[in-house]
Amino acid sequence: MGAFVIVILVGFCFLDQIYGKIDTRGGSGCNFYDGRWVYDNSYPLYNSSACNFIEQVFNCQKNGRPDSFYLKYRWQPSACNLPRFNGIDFLQRFKGKRIMFVGDSLSLNQWQSLTCMLHRSAPRTIYNIARTGGLSSFRFPGYNVTLMLSRNAFLVDNVNEKNRSVLKLDSINNAKQWKGFDTLIFNTWHWWLHTGRQQPWDYIQEGRRTYKDMDRLVAFEKGLNTWGRWVDSNLDPAKTKVFFQGVSPDHSHATDWGGLKQQDCSGQARPVVKSTYPGGQHPAEVVVERVLHKMSTPVYLLNTTTLSQFRKDGHPSIYGFGGRQSSDCSHWCLSGVPDTWNQLLYAALIQS
Repeated sequence: MGAFVIVILVGFCFLDQIYGKIDTRGGSGCNFYDGRWVYDNSYPLYNSSACNFIEQVFNCQKNGRPDSFYLKYRWQPSACNLPRFNGIDFLQRFKGKRIMFVGDSLSLNQWQSLTCMLHRSAPRTIYNIARTGGLSSFRFPGYNVTLMLSRNAFLVDNVNEKNRSVLKLDSINNAKQWKGFDTLIFNTWHWWLHTGRQQPWDYIQEGRRTYKDMDRLVAFEKGLNTWGRWVDSNLDPAKTKVFFQGVSPDHSHATDWGGLKQQDCSGQARPVVKSTYPGGQHPAEVVVERVLHKMSTPVYLLNTTTLSQFRKDGHPSIYGFGGRQSSDCSHWCLSGVPDTWNQLLYAALIQS
């Protein structure tokens, strides 16, 4: 009976959150992003051990994480039901199509989640994986469906000049490889915050002016505006659907959710159980929405920031790549939260 109810409701409950041409409510007023995390013993959608291509940094169970409650939470919208992911339907709908994720390691996180969800839906279907430089592809030849990943932390250009790395806020020459795809899912933010030895540039450049540094949110907005102008000038919305992944929150400071100052995501086994996130709206998400509002091309925002903020339990922490020497509170375990991002992507793709 539950499955029947889902089928009935989904047709009326899609949140058509389109920027450039914005309509924030569906026909029934249902918002997929307004809801709560509920415990569901039928989860996760897949076992990470069945996908040997998952990166070590995301494979928390293989890395020894002892708890499993974080695997059992399902996102439940307040006024409707989110359609359960159907990988066979996805592959059939996108037969002959090409999809590309463009962004940093959080794009890798979501791309690997989706490829595993599809593999588990069609476990006997042959797949091919290839990587050349920063470009990866996952292809299902039986369906002629290709999912690609372009590793691009800033979207704008970060180039080497005179043995110095220069982040060019108004240059986007690397975007040529984004053309010709049926669906593009963009993401950037994570690397804009890095400082010290982890900072991947020596200078920031805008026009003829060069800066040693600037306010990171200001730089982020300038770079994102450059990306927006490129999308408006180069992509035909009749041929290419454009998504923005939203800003993935980290949980490095427990005070954001009402915890102790010295705590981070390590040892967190349950989501934040509050009606609103104590840390408030993510400042980078405000910037993203402001930029998307100004664009003429329809861009579908996967507005996953707030729902992900509640999942302080979903990160690798000490069960990631760095182990106990470096707690990872930025990426997400697989199975885990990115599977919900892909359920929302699936809902948008089948109903847009």
